[in-house]
Parts: sequence; structure tokens; C-alpha cells
Amino acid sequence: MTDAETTGRRSQAWFGAEGRSGMLYRSWMRNQGFGHEVFDGRPVIGIATSASELAPCNAHLTRVAEAVKRGVWQAGGFPLQFPTMATGETLMRPTAMLYRNLMAMEVEELIRANPLDGVVLLSGCDKTTPAMLMGAASVDLPAVMVTGGPMLNGKYRGQDVGSGTHVWKFEEDLKTGRMTQEECFFAEGCMARSNGHCMTMGTASTMACMAEALGMQLPGSAAWPAVDARRMETAQAAGQRIVRMVEEELRPSRILTREAFENAIRVNAAIGGSTNAIIHLTALAGRVGVGLGPEDFDELARAVPTLVNLMPSGRYLMEDFCYAGGLPAVMAELLRGRLLHGDQITVTGSGVAENVADAECVNPDVITGLDAPFQPAGTGTAVLRGNLCPDGAVIKQSAASPHLLTHRGPARVFDSPEAYHAVADDPELDVDEDTVIVIRNAGPKGYPGMPEVANVPLPAKLLKAGVTDMVRVCDGRMSGTGYGTVVLHVAPEAAVGGPLALVRDGDPIVLDVPNRTLRLDVTDAELRRRRELWQAPAPRYTSGYTWLYTQHVGQADEGADFGFLRGSRGHEVPRDSH
Repeated sequence: MTDAETTGRRSQAWFGAEGRSGMLYRSWMRNQGFGHEVFDGRPVIGIATSASELAPCNAHLTRVAEAVKRGVWQAGGFPLQFPTMATGETLMRPTAMLYRNLMAMEVEELIRANPLDGVVLLSGCDKTTPAMLMGAASVDLPAVMVTGGPMLNGKYRGQDVGSGTHVWKFEEDLKTGRMTQEECFFAEGCMARSNGHCMTMGTASTMACMAEALGMQLPGSAAWPAVDARRMETAQAAGQRIVRMVEEELRPSRILTREAFENAIRVNAAIGGSTNAIIHLTALAGRVGVGLGPEDFDELARAVPTLVNLMPSGRYLMEDFCYAGGLPAVMAELLRGRLLHGDQITVTGSGVAENVADAECVNPDVITGLDAPFQPAGTGTAVLRGNLCPDGAVIKQSAASPHLLTHRGPARVFDSPEAYHAVADDPELDVDEDTVIVIRNAGPKGYPGMPEVANVPLPAKLLKAGVTDMVRVCDGRMSGTGYGTVVLHVAPEAAVGGPLALVRDGDPIVLDVPNRTLRLDVTDAELRRRRELWQAPAPRYTSGYTWLYTQHVGQADEGADFGFLRGSRGHEVPRDSH
């Protein structure tokens, strides 16, 4: 009996097959120049890459894949690179979130359908990371994530500028005359001056950190800049490690436990991470059978202070975070405060505590300690309940204005983001600083896809009057690079008859973040009367993927995943048709 016949590897159902089937599989692979020895039973490692020039955050991943290949070859594996779709928020319309589930489905099916024993997942922008993790979790073959890394710090007129975060600031400066159009055009190139994803603690950086906190990415690898040579070193190390993971049968189901998600939630609070992590972690948890609800995020995060001083909540950027010690330094500090499960296994084969035992913070202004945190415990993302959001809503307190966290004001309602933008610059718009701007029909089904439109810019007349923030309420999402007192993910959404659909201009809205409530100050009888008059919007799509999406997408509190994709379907080898 040959070595290939005794390995029992999944790939040998293809490459170790006898007769015509085996001949076909091997011969077609050999047209790429592979010698016969690669079919000897060694682990076959897929390298899933979302490299695409249409997703600028991911454009450099082809080079990262080469580093992974080196590692796989060095460890005795057989690397095979394959493309996946890329869901770049920077260009895709109406929103990349519409396609996260499609990408997760594609990744899952590509892994299952091909002769792979393990997979390295190469992602960059904010939706590719959760999509790949979701797809890999549903197959449950050994997998390790390698994110593409953030851009170098932006530089404009002697100061650091953050991609995304400064877009909102520059827009305000342009509207108020503090910046000319020519200056704004020049600043564009200053914000994005290298390969990589946003270098603020936006959703891309947050989800890279979440992959590491969950144990699906090698320690320290989330923060290395995309163009730093050590990004390639970590990619090469991941290629080496995935071969060992196949031999150890270390699968996502062993890593993505309840304890791993609790670690990630607390890490997200400590880094001042994006509210979008709630949506993505909830969806990923559904793939591995871990029940996460909105209250889990609130309860687990309440005791965790914000330790990381990064935009949009703070001053610094990801490059500074990396050189200050990165995520291992944060996790080591949380372990010191007994806020993490230190024994939870990771892709290294070791527990969290062992992985970060030697971690050190070398810049306490960027990564603070528990004894003197950047922001105190209880200032992370809060989950709200009330008659306006019976299934929950969220607000990122660290990016909000403290004086607005308790607020009562009249609603000014817009049935779409476009309806607001059409009048936002009107000097006669009937709003003042106490107004609560309501943007509805921006949820998973309503838009569709739940776009990042909730943090709409303030009305021009208020900006010119010196108003810098106001309460906004929306059933959509907010970019992780954004800031402001914005209530997000209102569930159920307006398009399915959630209470947001019943709000009228002038209705008093009461926000009380300390008590975790969001309430429409209208009698129950009046709301019942309005509900009787409400009519569901006519379906906008009758065919194609968008129809499938609107038929099957869950609400925000469910992670906006498809119900039929929840759970794991395993990695059973499909029937051989040859």
C-alpha cells in the first residue's frame, strides 16, 4: 500500500483515485507544470484570495498569496490558489453588505467542491473577512485567516489623517467653506497612500482584529501594515501553520466556541471597534451553532474600558497601534484583568494566554492600561430596547457626543437616505439642534442590504451655525470609520413593519443610553391606529440574486444572514461523476 493510500486525506479522493478518475484529476493538474510527486498524499492547501482591482483594499492580495505559497511548500504541503469574489464597500452599489452572504456561499461551496485538506483565507476589506470566515466555518476544514493589513497612516499638511474618518470631516469643511474643492481633491491622495484597508479602527481593521481575537488568525498579524515586510512574513508563517493544522485536524469548530466569541466581544470593546462587528460576529456564530443575541454584546462589554486611542474615537491610526504592540498587547492587558478566556485554543494550537504571554505595550498613549484607560468601562457599544426597537438597536458611545446620550427631541422623518440628501443643504430645512433625524427603509430587506448610510452629514444650515452633532436614528448601518450620536440597526426594520415605519414628523423620540432605552413618546393606542393604516411596500425585485436576498435575509439582530445558510454542512466529498 502506498503512502497516498494510507494518509486518508480528503484530497486523496481526487488525486489518489485509481483508474480513469484519478488519471483525469492528476493529468489536468499537470498541465500547469506540477510534477507527479505533488500527488503523494501531502496536504493540499487552498489559498482563497479576494484580490481584485475593483476592491482596492484587496488589490495587493496576489502578492500576499505568493508568501503563503512559500510557507505551504516549506511545510511539505501542496498550495493551490483560487479566486473568490470581492465585496469592496468603496465601490459596490448599493452596498457590499448585499453581497456578503453571496460571497460566504461561494467560499463555502468552492472549499467543499475541490480537493482541499485545509484553506488559507486572504481578505482585506470589511465584508470579505466575515464572509470568508462564515463560509469556512460552514465547511469545517482546517482554516486560517490572513488579512491584508491597513494602509500606512495618511498625511496631510503635517498631520495624520484617517481614511474614512477624515472624509466626513473634509466634507463638513467643504460645506462650511473651511476647505476649497482643490484642497479637498489634493487631500484624497493623502488619505490613501499605500495598499491596504482603512487605517482607522473602522470595520476592516475591526474585523481583522476580530479574526485574531477569535483565534482564527496568527497572533499579532491583524495590525501589520499592508506594505510592511512583516505582513509577508506572517503570511508565510500562516502557510506553514495550515499544513500542521491539517495534520492536527484543528478545525474551526474547535476554535469558534462560545468562549472565543466572548473573547472577541470584549476585545471589540477594548479597541473601540466598529458596531458592524455585532452583525458579523452574530452571523458567524450562527454558522457554528453558538447562540449570540444583542444583550450578549452589551453585557459582556459593560465591564471593559476602551484601551485603544484610535480614530474615529481617538487620535491615532493602525500603524501606530501596530508599533505600540498591536492586538497581543491589548489581549494581554485584558487577561491581566481576567476579562478573557485564556485557555481558549487558537490556530496556533495553543491557548490565548500562551500566545500573548510575551506581549508588551511600548506606547501607553496608544494602548492604555486598565488602571488608566482611554475611556472608562461602560462607554463601548450599547444595545438599546424600547417601543421603537423591540428587537434591539445599537449605539457606539465612544464615537458619540456625551451630552446627547440622554436626549429628547422631535423627529424629522425621511423615507430613504436619498430623500434626506436631496434636502440636506436646503437653508430652509425645518430642523434645529434638538431634532432627531430618522432615516428609514435602510435595513436588510428595505434598501436592500443594510447600507452604511446612518451617519448622514448634518444639515448644512446647522453646520454653518456651529452645530457639530445631533441624534440620528436608522435601521441601516454606519461605517466603522464614522462618528457621531447615531442609533443603528433598529430592529425590526421599517420595511417589514417595524415601529420605525410608524414614526411621523414631530413625534418626540427619547434616547436614554445610560438606561439602554430608545422610545417613541406616542401612546400605544395611537401606534396601534397607525399600524392598522400601514401598508407593506410593494416588492421591488422579482428575480435574480437581489430577490433571493430579500426573500431570505434575517434581521439585524440575527446577523442579516440567510436562514438557509445557518449551521455547518460539513466537508463531505461530492459524488464522482467521472
